[in-house]
Order: sequence, then C-alpha cells, then structure tokens
Amino acid sequence: MTTDHLAGDPPPEEATEASAERAAPADAQAAPSAPGSPADGPDAASAAARPGGEPDEAAPADAESATTGSPRPEAGGGAPADAHAETGAGAEPAGSGTTTSGGPAPADAPGQTPGGAGAGSGGRSAAAEALAAAVRAVESGERSAASFFNEPRPAAPARPRAAAAPAAEPSRAPGPAPVPPPVRPVAAGVDGVREVLAAGGAPEALAVPVAETLGERAAEALREDPWQLLAVPGVRPDQADGFARALLGPECGPGDERRSQALTGWLLERAALEGHTALESSALRAALAEVSVPDPDEALRAAIAGGGVLVFQDALEAPAGARPAAPDDEEAEQPVRVLLGLDRYALAEESLADGFARLISTFVDAHESAPDWAAAAAAAPSPSAAELIRTAAAHGLVTHSGGEAARAEPAALVAAAQSMGLRVCAAAHSEDGRRRLAAEVGADAAVTVAGLLAGSEGPGRDEDGALAVDLIAVLDAPQLDVETAAMLVESLPDGARLVLSGDPGVLWSAGPGRVFADLVAARRCPQVVSRTPDPGPIGELVSGIGIGELNQVEAPGKEVVIVPVRDAGEAVHRTVQLVADSVPRAIGVPSEQTQVITPGHGGAAGTRALNAALKERLNPGPGRFAGFDPGDRVAYTPAPGRALPGTVVSADAEGLRLDCAGAPVVVPREQVGDLVRHGWALTAHQAAGMRWSAAVVVLPGDAAAGLTRAWVYTAFSRGERHLSVVHGVEAALPRAVAEIPFKDRTTRLRTLLQTQTPPTG
Repeated sequence: MTTDHLAGDPPPEEATEASAERAAPADAQAAPSAPGSPADGPDAASAAARPGGEPDEAAPADAESATTGSPRPEAGGGAPADAHAETGAGAEPAGSGTTTSGGPAPADAPGQTPGGAGAGSGGRSAAAEALAAAVRAVESGERSAASFFNEPRPAAPARPRAAAAPAAEPSRAPGPAPVPPPVRPVAAGVDGVREVLAAGGAPEALAVPVAETLGERAAEALREDPWQLLAVPGVRPDQADGFARALLGPECGPGDERRSQALTGWLLERAALEGHTALESSALRAALAEVSVPDPDEALRAAIAGGGVLVFQDALEAPAGARPAAPDDEEAEQPVRVLLGLDRYALAEESLADGFARLISTFVDAHESAPDWAAAAAAAPSPSAAELIRTAAAHGLVTHSGGEAARAEPAALVAAAQSMGLRVCAAAHSEDGRRRLAAEVGADAAVTVAGLLAGSEGPGRDEDGALAVDLIAVLDAPQLDVETAAMLVESLPDGARLVLSGDPGVLWSAGPGRVFADLVAARRCPQVVSRTPDPGPIGELVSGIGIGELNQVEAPGKEVVIVPVRDAGEAVHRTVQLVADSVPRAIGVPSEQTQVITPGHGGAAGTRALNAALKERLNPGPGRFAGFDPGDRVAYTPAPGRALPGTVVSADAEGLRLDCAGAPVVVPREQVGDLVRHGWALTAHQAAGMRWSAAVVVLPGDAAAGLTRAWVYTAFSRGERHLSVVHGVEAALPRAVAEIPFKDRTTRLRTLLQTQTPPTG
C-alpha cells in the first residue's frame, strides 16, 4: 500500500491536542457495582449480545509516505489499553481472560441457565437423553468409551422427497418488506423476582430479564439456587457470589455444588460467544479453577451426572508413524480428545452432520438432464463457473471458494438451473449481499438466509414442510453459525442440491461454530476453488493478505492509502477528516457511502468514540430520542450476529423509526437501547457480508494484540473503490497477517462428518 496526499489535505501535524478531546469515549460505562450487586445487568447484557460496533468511513488525509509492510517507527500509538479487540465470535471482550485459559469472563457477557440452554424449558429431546445416558454409562464404568466408537451409527432417516411441481409463488411487496422488531413477552412472576433480588442486594432492573430467563417459577428457583442469576446476560460470577452470600448467609461457600454447576454452564456459554461449540475437558477444568471452584473434577462429574453438560470423546487423526503398529492380536487404540459441551450446540452439530449426510446419500444424478447441464457449462461466463455448474449437476452437496469476483460463479449456476425449470434460490448473509445477488439472478431468486428461514423471503415450503427448492446456493457461507446452518439443512428436501459458497479468508460467524471451514476440512464433498482474481489494487492487496503477505501495491488512483497516526486521539481526528472531507473531495465518494471499521466497541478509538465524533461532524443534534436524531446512521441488530445498517427517520410514541435499506422498521422505545447503535463505525464482524464504495479501517495502537489475518482480510476487503487505513499499530499489522491466521475454535462438526460420511471419490 502507499501513503499519498489527497489534494488540499492538511498535514498530520494539524492533529493537535484538541483531537484527543474529540477521541474521548462516548460510552459511559456503569460504575463498578458493590459486592453482591450485579449493577450492570440488562444494559451490559444487551451490549454483549450485539455483534460488533458501528461503521466509519475512509478518506485518505495528507500524510507522509509509508508502506503497509514497513510503517514508520513513530506511527504507533499510545492509545489507552482499554480498547477491546473484537473476539472471534463477534463479541467485544473486556479484560484479558478467555474461556479457554480459564479466566473469569467480563461483566457484559451473556450467560446461560445452569445446566445448559434447555434449563427451565421442561424436558429434553430424545437425542439429548440418549447422549446423557451414554455419558452416565461411561462414568459408571458400565461401558467403555471405545464401545461407542465401534457401535454402528444409524442412518439418517430419509425425508419424503418434495413434489416436482413448483410451489405457488408467494406474494411479494413492490419494495423491501418491513423488518419486524423482536417480540419480548411480558414475563410472569416479576413481582416475586423483585423481592428476591432486593433481599440479595441486586438491582431491580434485573427483574424482567430474570423472569424471562428462568420462567414462571423464577423467584422460587432463585431462592433455592441464587447462582442461577448467572443465566442472565451480563451477570459476572463475583456478582452472583455476592448475591448468594446475601441470601444464604454462612452456608454459602465456593464449593457449593449449585455454584459449580452454574459456573460450568456459564463458562460453556462464554465459550460459545467466542465461537466454540465445546471445550476440551482440561480447558474447562482450568477455567473452573480460575473462578475459585475448589474441586473442578468433582464439579464436572456432578454437571455431567445432572445432564447439564454432555461429554464427547472424538477420535483424532494420528500423524503417520506417530504410534507403533499394534500386534496382530491387538486392536490399535485410537487417540481421542475429551470434549464437554451444552446439549444445545451438541445437538445442532449432530443435526447438521446428519443433514449433510442425507443430502449426499439421497441425491440422484438425473442422466436424462445431463445434456442440459453440459450446455449450461459450455455457456458459462468463466472456466470456474463452468466447473461449478458441472460439479453441482452431479452432486447433492458442493463447496465453492473464492473472493468477491467469484460471487458471479454461483450466480451463474443459479441462472443456469433456473433456465432448466428447476426451483432455485440464492441466499446471502446480508441485505446488501441480497441486492447484489438480485442484480445477477433476479429479485425473485435472491434472498437473505434469515428471511428464507423466517418465511418472509423465498419460495415458501412444500406440503412436507421442506423448502420448495431443487437447488440452493448459499453465499457468504463462512458467516453461517452451527445453529443457523442446521436449521437451513434440515429445511431442505431429499435430493436437493446445496452449494455453500464463500471466501475462506474472512472472519467466521458471529455465532458458535465454523461450519464452512469444517466442511471443507472434512473433505466429504466436492470442492470447487475459483480461479477468478479480485481486480484492482484493493483486490491485489487483499489476495496477498489471504496467503499471509502484506505487499505494497501500485495505486495510481489513490485506491489504497495509509494514514499513519501517533495515538488514538489523532486516529479519531483523521478518521473524521477522511469521511467528512478528504474522500468525498478527492475520491468522489460521499460520506454516506463510506464505512468506518475498527476492531472493537470500547476504547478511545472504538466504535463508540468514533461514532460520537462522526455524529458531531456529520449530523449534530441533541439526541432527543435515546441519543438519536433524524438522519443518524445506525446499526440495528434484530438478533445476535445480524447487523442491519439503517438511518433514523423519526421517533414517536411507538418507538424509533428506521429506514433499513428501504425497509421500514419501528423499534419499540424500551428496546432502542438494546438493539440500536450509531452506525457510522462498525466492527469487522458487523461489516462482514457487506460492501461500500469506500472503507476507512482504523487500527489504534491498543488493537495490536487482537489483530488476526482474518480480521485484516475482512476489514480491508469491504471497500469497492477506495480503502484508507488509519494506521497506529506499527509492525503488529504485518506480523498479524504473516503469523496469526485466525482465532481457533473448538468444534465437533469435522469429526462427525468424517465418522459418518465416506470421503469424496
């Protein structure tokens, strides 16, 4: 990359001490609560549930020459250390402790009911009961772990094949459909919960979240087990301990079995926020020790016996020559790893593996249509598109990998299948992705994954409840978390073709799992790798990052510009200057088409501070409705992992009225603080699956420790015409690109696929 002057930009020395004032964080953190008083309850919970920060825009400012691979030594930062890097699962961390290392999680982390996600729902599925029974058999010594590996796995039941006749097309509105806000039912028993909370010194604001989480008997459950307070998002272990001491008195102790079980579930839910679907037993034991559980082994045994935690022994592939061959009369013992997880994510991965196996086994290659597929491949717009068409013609499950330009290849596949009279659908992660797809396959065939599963978009379902499709191509597949992917695959009829397409270099999903990466690594279906490169200087830069190289690129049209900064205050100042002045003037991209991307929400150059500074410059106002004014750019999160960019239209008694890509949204007054953030600046996880004309990526000095190649790849590839990098991390940027590919996740999907599906021929 190059650092260049945009005509008329002032030099960086003009970033005076006043810029530090502009960089003051806009988020007022709650004061530390007194012992036993989880004061940051619902507000912190909503902050943790929201996936990332707000967007900033990019415009190069006048700066001295520098290259990305070797930034100036003084271009670094004394940014405050409280800026949080974005985690692998899209949640903003606070502090340095991680679940896998056993450190206590921050206060703004969503929790989970003790015993897993199913606690309080009144009953477990048959699959969960079977898993729990297997666990008890191993624990009691009745059966060995090896016997479960040797036991044949029953085949996935076949679903009745969908009728060949096309389903009636649903009625479509002429414009985007309104996006309904999530409905929050009025929780029963709130008054009783308030009494219990008051007795334990906890704030009254937690009453509704507790009642919603624990159900009608919430007050009684909380009196019997005060540590169930950890199920409420945002409550920390130290706060739950203080609450329990106030209620239980002298009988409260760190070794209480109720405490151990609640903390076990809480730690596994924290791990899910970081993308894990399970944890190795050693990591969970260490984490329990970090939160002062005196006997972690006994705590795990109790949690497993109670059914709140499931145990798995997944076979490992031993490297060739790693262990000696067993004698002829002995069976070689297969190495395993012991994993512990909540049934919610275990069952999702089991269901997804079964679904993939069903699609592979029920697909029937229709030889009579081979000439049509051959003709479609011959007419394909590129060799890679032709290869994808030929592969999808003969298989029920296919993966396709490529960059932004390669998105045209699954679009060509969908168009070809459409021309043959097949029922088709192309699904994207975001509304922006859907609009780009619609330009190639038509508005009727392009949907978002969320809209397809909700039934508000797409072809509808047949009489068996399956989606009425013969072929579906899912773009942005790395953004699929394990639960969403399981729902999608379960919804497909037998014999349907599923193509999962995505860029393997981008960040994984905001939710738990790494579905696309696990499917590719399992090698249980054909894989098509695009040979279509992304064009231009940005495409060249990002392609190099994808293989671990941060190269200098020629950018004669100022497509890529680096702006070195010394500290977080200057980073905020230069970012505002780029978005509001330099990029519109020198590049011709208006500020509303420029997106700012930064590693986290907190800190002096996080999304909150950047959004406050950008609002002051671009749309100043008193913030009369919960801090918002008409014209404000916002990020609306109707569900964790989904960020919808929008603009504030107005506010009234019903709530805050937004325009999200042409779709009207009304966010009720009581939900605005939880679901809406200012959106001039976003995190990379929020920006994944979307593109803007220009992107400004802000790298303050305190973000250095959290950078990975996947984060840099995702952030740098969001701009179509222009990329500005506000660079304050010095050598940490090339080091992250070369040495830190991603933040790993512990999942079971790859092992499940390899044990039940034969390798691709």
